[in-house]
Amino acid sequence: MDPLVMVDHYRMTSPTFGPHPHAGLSAVSVIFEDSEGPFHNRDSLGNDFDIMPGDLYWLKAGSGVVHDEAPRVGSNIHGLQVFVNLPASLRHSQPASLHVKAQDMPAINCEGCRVRIVLGESNGINGQQSPALPMTILDGHIESNTSFSHQVKPGENAWINTIKGELMVVVGGEVVRLLTGQAVALSNINKKIFLINPSAESTHFTLFSGQPVNEQYIQKGPFIMGSEAEMLQAESDFTSGKFGQL
Repeated sequence: MDPLVMVDHYRMTSPTFGPHPHAGLSAVSVIFEDSEGPFHNRDSLGNDFDIMPGDLYWLKAGSGVVHDEAPRVGSNIHGLQVFVNLPASLRHSQPASLHVKAQDMPAINCEGCRVRIVLGESNGINGQQSPALPMTILDGHIESNTSFSHQVKPGENAWINTIKGELMVVVGGEVVRLLTGQAVALSNINKKIFLINPSAESTHFTLFSGQPVNEQYIQKGPFIMGSEAEMLQAESDFTSGKFGQL
C-alpha cells in the first residue's frame, strides 16, 4: 500500500541487525503493549534511549542516518517495523525523529473494543503527527462479535493487518475475511471501514491510512531513491561518513 514499502511483524529477544543506515524513507517502529522490557534505540541524530512497550518511534531518515535498535537483556519485543516512502520533495531533507510514549497515546474505548491512536486521528480523536507525511496508525483489540469503524480521508489508502485472531473488513458492499497474519490493502476508498470480529476470541489488529506518494522509486535494502544515480550517491554518502555515527 502506497506509501508503505515494507511491514515486518516480529518478535525479538536479542540484538539482530546491528547499526545500519537508512536514507530516503521513514523507518517506523510500532511496539505492541504485550512486549516485555525495554528496546534500546540509538541513532546518529544523537538519540539514545529505551523504547518501552506500547511506544512508537518514527525516524524520518531523509538525507541519511545511522540507526540501531536492540532488546535489552531479558526483553521480548513484539512489534512492527515499517518502511514508509518519502516523496522526492522530502527524500533529501534533514533527518528528524518522533518518540511517542504509550501513556501519551489517546485511546478509543467502545463496547467490546479498545483502539489506541498510535499516530494521527480516528473518530474525532487526535494523536500526534508524524515528522513526515500525515499518517494514521491504529493498534486495536476487538472482542467477540463486536466491531469498530474508521473513516478514511479522501484520497487516502489503507492497510489492515490481523496480528492475532479473525477479522471481517467491510467497505461499502465488499467483505474481506482476514485470519492471523493476513492483511488487505485498500486504495483510494474514501469510505468508512468497518472491522468486525466474528470469532469467539479477541482479535488484535493494526490499521494504517495515509495519502499515497504516487511516485516511482528504487529500493535497495534500507535505501529508497528516485534513480540509480541517487542510489549511488546515497551509498557513497554513507561509506564516506556523511550519515554520521552512533
